[in-house]
Amino acid sequence: MANSPQAKKRARQTERRTEVNKARRSRIRTFLRTVEEAITGGDSSVAKDALKAAQSELMRGVSKGVMHKNTAARKMSRLSSRVKAIG
Repeated sequence: MANSPQAKKRARQTERRTEVNKARRSRIRTFLRTVEEAITGGDSSVAKDALKAAQSELMRGVSKGVMHKNTAARKMSRLSSRVKAIG
Protein backbone atom coordinates (compact mmCIF):
# COMPACT_ATOMS: atom_id res chain seq x y z
CA MET A 1 0.00 0.00 0.00
CA ALA A 2 1.24 3.49 -0.85
CA ASN A 3 2.23 5.51 2.19
CA SER A 4 4.00 8.63 0.96
CA PRO A 5 2.07 11.38 -0.82
CA GLN A 6 4.10 10.82 -3.99
CA ALA A 7 3.38 7.08 -3.97
CA LYS A 8 -0.33 7.81 -3.53
CA LYS A 9 -0.23 10.23 -6.45
CA ARG A 10 1.57 7.69 -8.64
CA ALA A 11 -1.08 5.09 -7.77
CA ARG A 12 -3.83 7.51 -8.84
CA GLN A 13 -1.99 8.30 -12.09
CA THR A 14 -1.52 4.61 -12.80
CA GLU A 15 -5.25 3.97 -12.38
CA ARG A 16 -6.11 6.73 -14.87
CA ARG A 17 -3.44 5.58 -17.35
CA THR A 18 -4.69 1.99 -17.11
CA GLU A 19 -8.23 3.07 -18.01
CA VAL A 20 -7.02 5.12 -20.99
CA ASN A 21 -4.78 2.33 -22.25
CA LYS A 22 -7.56 -0.23 -21.87
CA ALA A 23 -9.87 1.96 -23.96
CA ARG A 24 -7.17 2.40 -26.63
CA ARG A 25 -6.47 -1.32 -26.79
CA SER A 26 -10.18 -2.05 -27.09
CA ARG A 27 -10.52 0.49 -29.90
CA ILE A 28 -7.63 -1.11 -31.80
CA ARG A 29 -9.19 -4.56 -31.41
CA THR A 30 -12.48 -3.22 -32.78
CA PHE A 31 -10.75 -1.89 -35.89
CA LEU A 32 -8.97 -5.23 -36.37
CA ARG A 33 -12.28 -7.07 -35.99
CA THR A 34 -13.86 -4.98 -38.76
CA VAL A 35 -11.01 -5.98 -41.09
CA GLU A 36 -11.48 -9.64 -40.15
CA GLU A 37 -15.21 -9.42 -40.85
CA ALA A 38 -14.59 -7.74 -44.22
CA ILE A 39 -12.12 -10.49 -45.15
CA THR A 40 -14.62 -13.16 -44.12
CA GLY A 41 -17.32 -11.39 -46.13
CA GLY A 42 -15.04 -11.46 -49.18
CA ASP A 43 -15.63 -7.81 -50.13
CA SER A 44 -12.29 -6.49 -51.38
CA SER A 45 -13.03 -2.75 -51.36
CA VAL A 46 -14.55 -2.80 -47.86
CA ALA A 47 -11.59 -4.84 -46.60
CA LYS A 48 -9.09 -2.37 -48.08
CA ASP A 49 -10.85 0.59 -46.47
CA ALA A 50 -11.06 -1.21 -43.13
CA LEU A 51 -7.38 -2.14 -43.36
CA LYS A 52 -6.38 1.46 -44.03
CA ALA A 53 -8.30 2.62 -40.96
CA ALA A 54 -6.88 -0.20 -38.83
CA GLN A 55 -3.30 0.59 -39.88
CA SER A 56 -3.54 4.19 -38.71
CA GLU A 57 -5.16 3.04 -35.47
CA LEU A 58 -2.40 0.48 -34.87
CA MET A 59 0.30 3.08 -35.45
CA ARG A 60 -1.45 5.46 -33.07
CA GLY A 61 -1.37 2.69 -30.47
CA VAL A 62 2.36 2.30 -31.05
CA SER A 63 3.02 6.02 -30.66
CA LYS A 64 0.96 6.12 -27.46
CA GLY A 65 2.90 3.18 -26.01
CA VAL A 66 -0.03 0.78 -25.86
CA MET A 67 1.50 -1.68 -28.32
CA HIS A 68 5.02 -2.61 -29.40
CA LYS A 69 6.13 -1.46 -32.84
CA ASN A 70 6.95 -4.96 -34.09
CA THR A 71 3.63 -6.35 -32.87
CA ALA A 72 1.75 -3.71 -34.85
CA ALA A 73 3.94 -4.31 -37.90
CA ARG A 74 3.30 -8.05 -37.72
CA LYS A 75 -0.46 -7.57 -37.44
CA MET A 76 -0.51 -5.12 -40.36
CA SER A 77 1.60 -7.42 -42.51
CA ARG A 78 -0.57 -10.47 -41.90
CA LEU A 79 -3.80 -8.56 -42.44
CA SER A 80 -2.60 -6.87 -45.62
CA SER A 81 -1.51 -10.19 -47.13
CA ARG A 82 -4.95 -11.65 -46.36
CA VAL A 83 -6.70 -8.62 -47.87
CA LYS A 84 -4.49 -8.88 -50.95
CA ALA A 85 -5.42 -12.56 -51.31
CA ILE A 86 -9.16 -11.83 -51.56
CA GLY A 87 -8.67 -8.89 -53.96
